[in-house]
Amino acid sequence: MGPRKKSVKTCLMNNEIPEEALSDETKDYMNQLSHEVLCHIFRYLPLQDIMCMECLSRKLKEAVTLYLRVVRVVDLCAGRWWEYMPSGFTDSSFLTLLKKMPDVEQLYGLHPRYLERRRVRGHEAFSIPGVLEALQACPNLVGVETSHLELVESIWTYMPHVHILGKFRNRNGAFPIPPENKLKIPVGAKIQTLHLVGVNVPEIPCIPMLRHLYMKWVRLTKPQPFKDFLCISLRTFVMRNCAGPTNSLKYVPLVTGLASARNLEHLEMVRVPFLGGLIQHVVEDSWRSGGFRNLHTIVLGACKNALEVDLGYLIITAARRLHEVRIQPSLTKDGVFSALKMAELEFPQFETLHLGYVDEFLLQSRMANADLVKYGLADVVENPGIITDIGMKAVNEVFSCIKYLAIYNCPHLHNPYNWISDHSRWTRLVDINLVRCHALKLDSFGQFVELLPSLEFISLDQMFREPPKGCARVGLSAGTGIGVSSALVSNQNSNNDNDNNAQNNANIHDNNHHHPDDSDEENDFRQDLQAGEQQFAADGNPDLLALYVMPRVHRICKGAYKTGRTRRRRGKSALNEMEDMVQDDGEVVAESGHETPAHRQAVIPVDGDEEQAGPSGLQRVVKPTPITVHDSESDDEEDSLELQEVWIPKNGARRYSEREEKTGEPVQSRELSEVAKTKPRHAMKRRRTADKSTSTSDPVIEDDHVQVLVLKSKNLVGVTMTNCGITDLVLKDCPKMMFIHATRCRVLKHLKVENAPIVNRFDYAQCKKLNMDQVLDQILRMPPERNRIIYLRPMQQVDTLTLEQKLFSGPYPYHICIIHEFSNPPNVRNKVRIRSWMDTIANINQELIKYEFFPEAKRSEEDLKKYPKYPWGREIYTLEGVVDGAPYSMISDFPWLRSLRAAEPNSFARYDFEDDEESTIYAPRRKGQLSADICMETIGEEISEMRQMKKGVFQRVVAVFIHYCDVNGEPVEDDYI
Repeated sequence: MGPRKKSVKTCLMNNEIPEEALSDETKDYMNQLSHEVLCHIFRYLPLQDIMCMECLSRKLKEAVTLYLRVVRVVDLCAGRWWEYMPSGFTDSSFLTLLKKMPDVEQLYGLHPRYLERRRVRGHEAFSIPGVLEALQACPNLVGVETSHLELVESIWTYMPHVHILGKFRNRNGAFPIPPENKLKIPVGAKIQTLHLVGVNVPEIPCIPMLRHLYMKWVRLTKPQPFKDFLCISLRTFVMRNCAGPTNSLKYVPLVTGLASARNLEHLEMVRVPFLGGLIQHVVEDSWRSGGFRNLHTIVLGACKNALEVDLGYLIITAARRLHEVRIQPSLTKDGVFSALKMAELEFPQFETLHLGYVDEFLLQSRMANADLVKYGLADVVENPGIITDIGMKAVNEVFSCIKYLAIYNCPHLHNPYNWISDHSRWTRLVDINLVRCHALKLDSFGQFVELLPSLEFISLDQMFREPPKGCARVGLSAGTGIGVSSALVSNQNSNNDNDNNAQNNANIHDNNHHHPDDSDEENDFRQDLQAGEQQFAADGNPDLLALYVMPRVHRICKGAYKTGRTRRRRGKSALNEMEDMVQDDGEVVAESGHETPAHRQAVIPVDGDEEQAGPSGLQRVVKPTPITVHDSESDDEEDSLELQEVWIPKNGARRYSEREEKTGEPVQSRELSEVAKTKPRHAMKRRRTADKSTSTSDPVIEDDHVQVLVLKSKNLVGVTMTNCGITDLVLKDCPKMMFIHATRCRVLKHLKVENAPIVNRFDYAQCKKLNMDQVLDQILRMPPERNRIIYLRPMQQVDTLTLEQKLFSGPYPYHICIIHEFSNPPNVRNKVRIRSWMDTIANINQELIKYEFFPEAKRSEEDLKKYPKYPWGREIYTLEGVVDGAPYSMISDFPWLRSLRAAEPNSFARYDFEDDEESTIYAPRRKGQLSADICMETIGEEISEMRQMKKGVFQRVVAVFIHYCDVNGEPVEDDYI
């Protein structure tokens, strides 16, 4: 036997730890995995993370190398096609990377931020030749996804067998079109989707594989760019505001090529000057072979030569699958829909119709038509659509299944109630969007909404504008936005508004021809005069007619009007004179040393709530001079007079019939004598006065014209109003209404809720005259069936202390939170996030009341008397902070919120959101407080304390969010509004 081996005990150093004592957390599990498992894991990681693992250990480096050898699909942007590929690549490093992937077939995300056109000797850069060399090093490469114009052209030139994957979208498009953006498309290019924006392209050749072609701001440089156009696989064709040939005949190959695409589904042409009637003839020749038969979207905008038959033939041919039609203003006519009605077709899949369609680029661009023509676009001047109520009735008779209706700038629409007939019920209409239809009558629109059984959303933009100040006093219908004819349309006579319009235009024409020797100035005045005559004739009052007409005839004969005055200034003088004669016993007196004829004196009516008793049955009222508005026509007028005294009869202006009975003198002769005498009065030089926010130059101050929008609809969910002239919104019976948005509605003042139990979002932004106290009181008095959030952006100073006192001391059965946000420009972070946690507070309260038998708080009259002073029976506290450099302040009686904010994050905490208490008021996801149950575990002690104190809670909460960026009266630009 050999010598026995000695057992040696290892001596541990002070800092050494035995291997058995190592915890499981310190073990390297990744190195214990096999290469196959690691390669499987790499399939779910971005390429950038995979390459970073290469330097962690030898085994991971081997696994990365093995994975790259077999990988076939690589994405350099990790699925985010809108981003750029990682920076730092050079020609050599990119070549090294692709050489490690010999079997790669599809390379996605090749979106370099910048590429050099050529290599520079001795300088390491990322260039187009270097990328091509690296791609050619992949023998099995089939396709590449990129967005670089020069790179894709080089691939087509030097690697024609390679497909362009995904959607090619160039990222440097702009208008005017940059001259450096160029792309030459070869015949038979292997690409399926081509989106070009702001690019110079010689021509569109034959591309059999192309399925989707989108061109916006594309300049076609060849004289005949569509000579070889043929894309038989095309499904989408969009051509918007492109600079092409001006000769309409050169678009013939384009339309015939589109007809050969049997699978074409989306056809959109904006500002394409194709030959009028061309589409009609092409459809006649190709419909039997399937041309345009599969269209589901047709868009024609600003195509100056397009005819009604072109649109009609497309619609008829595609009737079976048609979903959406957008029609330019010149084709928005009654005749189009009358013809379609006679065709007796069915449109089983039709849903969306846009009348008077104008491309958003033309709406948002500040360039005039001449500037657009200078940059190569077609010369087009769009007039408003001329469709009438008769045509709208035919619309639903043709498209009985229509769901979404948008109408832009159609001034000849008056009575939506007349759009409904036995064959036109609009039974499936879900969404209606009206923009700049100024002649639409408000009461008729309310009746129309009430009769729509499926309507859910209403959007109103620049609708129901308030009439200019002073026009209502003389019965004019100004402000409809349709030029001279707007004053000739009687808004009181709704029997045949469109016929009245045509007849009055004819009368104006005849009137001008009866006075060939008069100056143009007098002819213009006669047009305004005739407008007033017809308005008064429609009112049926001959005294008013004589009063309006005779003094003006007398003055024309006397030559009182100077030829150098403009037509608008003459109109103002006529209005001033009319106001003088309307006042029976009143007389305007001003402190001044100058004298002026009576017709130059402005009369300022007094509001009813400003009347005060004066001597001998008159009321004497001293009013400050209103705000003066200067414009191009009033530069020569001077400021004067800080106070004006107005005398008004105690019983108001009497009717002229009463006046004639008392004086025994005919009104006509008496007024003529008054004009002839023109007693001198003390007055100042007339100045232009108006409401600061209006563009009118009338020197009359009066209350805003009351326009009440009454909504009554069983299925209406929300209404959005922008730049509308309504003063009152009434929710009469809207059981499903959920939100109200009002933006820049200058005269919107009041809200009345009669029956809208579940409406929970109110958004009033930049509504200058909004009565905030009335609106808040109306909302908070609603039965507490929902949590409600109210967003306000006032344009006047707010008394925060008074506001808080009214809300917290009022009879409102809600927990209330008032947030004062002072960010400028506006920050929406707090506004958006508040909805995520205010509902959580309410859910906790409901759980406690329903299942834990927690007492429910009330706000009865006894409670109000019991707590007359602060804090009015509530637990009110304040939270303050700074979000993105802007302070905020929150005053609230929300229970539980302070404890939840102060709690430590739990095991459910999520850190995939950037929010925390430093960037918003309360971030429940960061705390892991994802539900009411989890929150109740966190605040268990506070719940027990409140139970012992027998303090109740409300089931519902209200958040009032006030943004103060506009309180100086000037609206702040906001992308989120």
